[in-house]
Amino acid sequence: MDSKELAQYIEAIDGISKPWLLVQLRLKKLQERSHILSSEEYATELADITQDLMNLGEWWLGIEEEVFGR
Repeated sequence: MDSKELAQYIEAIDGISKPWLLVQLRLKKLQERSHILSSEEYATELADITQDLMNLGEWWLGIEEEVFGR
């Protein structure tokens, strides 16, 4: 699945409000651009994405079924 397909999937499931899906999209876009980025640029962007993921913390505790339910 490329970033365009992933974005369409996120949109189709109304996932724009699900930050972990947006992190996945950012990672996919970074992966697709990795061949045109310097090592430093790649590392900087990856660190930024990682920090955003870590900032999510455990906000979902207690509402797992609501958030991740099928």
